[in-house]
Amino acid sequence: MIIGTAGHIDHGKTTLVRALTGVDTDRLKEEKARGISIELGYAYAPLAEGAVLGFVDVPGHERLVHTMVAGACGIDFALLVVAADDGVMPQTREHLAILDLLGVSRGAVALTKTDRIERARLEEVQAQVRAALAATSLSAAPIFAVNATASDEAGVNALRTHLEEVAVRTPRRAADGLFRLAIDRVFTLAGHGTIATGTVFSGGVHVGDSVVVMPAGHAVRIRSIHAHNRAADAGYAGERCALNLGGVERSALARGDWLADARALLPSIRVDVRLQLLAGKRVPLKSWSPLHLHLGTTHHVAHVVPLEAAALSPGESGRVQLVLDAPLCAVPGDRFIVRDAQGRRTIGGGRVLDPCAPARRRRSASRVAVLDALEGMIAGEGVARLLEHAAYGMSITDLVRLTGRPPERLSLPASALVVEAHGESFVLPAPRWQMLREGVLAALARFHATAPDEPGTDAGRLRRMSYPDMPVSLWRALRAALESERQLLTNGPWLHLPDHRVVLSADEQSLLGRLQPLIAAGGFDPPWVRELAAAVHESEAQVRAVLRRHLAQGGVFQVVHDLFYDRERIAELAAIVDRCAREDGGVCAARFRDTVGLGRKRAIQILEFFDRVGYTRRVRDTHVLRPDGAWPASRGFGSGSAGVNNAAVP
Repeated sequence: MIIGTAGHIDHGKTTLVRALTGVDTDRLKEEKARGISIELGYAYAPLAEGAVLGFVDVPGHERLVHTMVAGACGIDFALLVVAADDGVMPQTREHLAILDLLGVSRGAVALTKTDRIERARLEEVQAQVRAALAATSLSAAPIFAVNATASDEAGVNALRTHLEEVAVRTPRRAADGLFRLAIDRVFTLAGHGTIATGTVFSGGVHVGDSVVVMPAGHAVRIRSIHAHNRAADAGYAGERCALNLGGVERSALARGDWLADARALLPSIRVDVRLQLLAGKRVPLKSWSPLHLHLGTTHHVAHVVPLEAAALSPGESGRVQLVLDAPLCAVPGDRFIVRDAQGRRTIGGGRVLDPCAPARRRRSASRVAVLDALEGMIAGEGVARLLEHAAYGMSITDLVRLTGRPPERLSLPASALVVEAHGESFVLPAPRWQMLREGVLAALARFHATAPDEPGTDAGRLRRMSYPDMPVSLWRALRAALESERQLLTNGPWLHLPDHRVVLSADEQSLLGRLQPLIAAGGFDPPWVRELAAAVHESEAQVRAVLRRHLAQGGVFQVVHDLFYDRERIAELAAIVDRCAREDGGVCAARFRDTVGLGRKRAIQILEFFDRVGYTRRVRDTHVLRPDGAWPASRGFGSGSAGVNNAAVP
């Protein structure tokens, strides 16, 4: 069990911890010289059967509340210390409010310096304490009168016995989540290297594991572990651990960083939260009000964007978005504290709802539904509502991050459908998957209705017509499912419905039989329509009409007006574009011109054709491959020997 002290400066927190454990937590020269705690201190008391009481001693000075919050995060039990001669003081109340906002519901009160007062004063201070506790989660906390400077003092012994009994009754925290440790101290140790200490919020870690430093994101290896000041093979949720890290310098770590499973956290500068403001004579928080945010051991400046009302008044609770000065890492349900713009006074706290909140449409009805679902998930309702309000379901990666649980421990609704999508897995309600399928077919039907002579549309354009913001991998899985069931057919690069047909008459077939060899013989520089018309002794209008209808069948491609290419030549050109793009990161007109042996104007026309059909897109002076626009090398478009990768078809 981890016990955190709290209370006003000079009320005897450090002295009491020394009396309980025999350890002086003031380790800095300045602390010993001034007689006050400046930094967090740590002490451990072994119990029977190998258990350990861990103490985090916090400073009580009003200017060091940010350090107190860093020490209070992750504790199991609060030890509120009140000097009997002073009674309840400003930092007593502020520390108590912080504990309440952090959800610390178990604790005890130690009335120190009882040797300096009379019995009547002790009873008066006890009444003060009871009044201060009354409206908090520690209202039932027992009070112990102690004299921490006396040897074998009865009050200290009674308090120690109480703490040991509570520790025995306290179950271990579940360690089945993803590992997260909030770093509160970093130092180097001769012969060992970099050491980071902190409280394990969730999960577990073993010697030899690799974890990441967040929000920086670089990987480190666990060389050795001390859990509750003892060498161990592993550290688990609810333990204070010191981790000896390999692959990182001391300067790359700081208080406020996390050591975590690589799947657990994602940095963000926008966090949606439920914020509870303390009552009192304070100014309401309006849009873009600045404040100081303390979450875990980190400290950031943030601006408030109310999501429900125009402002949030003292004593009120509401959803807000916090826009941060630097990336923050959190998970839904994490508790935090906020202080005023000057960082001098605690004004509230709350819980994280969405640690990676959007910048747009943050007050829309759909967004409100998602936040409702997240609050339900935090309350233990599961992820069913969250999946219902996700337009394209959710990836397993996002569910793992939001729930803090590895994939094998996710609790999914029985009706959920898991779709494997090109290396990713998405979870959707079965009716939603059916709705998405129907949406694609409806979009294609509308296209056929407006362009009946077109052969269909390419995959990239169909995605933009139906679900432009759908993840590419999920789109490919959706298209593959429709194709496998023959609800969606391909004709070269074109996609069409099974009942869509473009049919040539006998005369048109005859004319096409004379035109096709001429176009194929032209290679990368085929004849124009006027040249074809002259060669077959037909009107330009008739030649143009037949080729347009053959275009709808996928037999030729129209690069520019009156210039049609044989489909195999286009497949070869697509392969050249693919090769150049992968070698150079993009295709420029000059490189393409030299490769295909055409003039600059024609090279540009061909590249613009590939942009138009969704195979590439222009980025300044180059053309880059679209992730959803690979050119098919089979289905009648050549043997694939030109190097087009069939497996990449979107």
